[in-house]
Amino acid sequence: MPINVVEIHHTGLRINGDQLDANLAFYQGVLGLKADEKRPTIPGVPGYWINVGDVGQIHLIGGAVPSPLAKGEGKDPAAPHIALAVKDIQEAKAELDRLGTQYWSLTGINGPKAEQIFLRDPNGNLVELHQVDQCRCRAANRQPV
Repeated sequence: MPINVVEIHHTGLRINGDQLDANLAFYQGVLGLKADEKRPTIPGVPGYWINVGDVGQIHLIGGAVPSPLAKGEGKDPAAPHIALAVKDIQEAKAELDRLGTQYWSLTGINGPKAEQIFLRDPNGNLVELHQVDQCRCRAANRQPV
């Protein structure tokens, strides 16, 4: 049974060097988007989360490569990626296990219990899965942290 993906939530863009502010200026000044002022502080991973409508964000990710969050070679959640919300993260993990699909997880960025799962598509692109109600990508979830 396929994983129940319900929404696309964000895309993570890697910003090199000291270009974070220039990119923020582009997304705000040229595209008219606003930054999520309540983005949590992620030690060693500077950046901005840019709100796009009611469901979605663009995450501008800076800092060292690999980031301090990396769990080994090729396992860096701060790498460029696409994030999809799933109805139930535990069901998603069970399905990935059933399929024998390799993945790794991270908890604590979007809250103490919020788990993010990372896997790669056949071309090596990084895909994040997280529970729909446990991230700030949806406007309804953008409460103060």
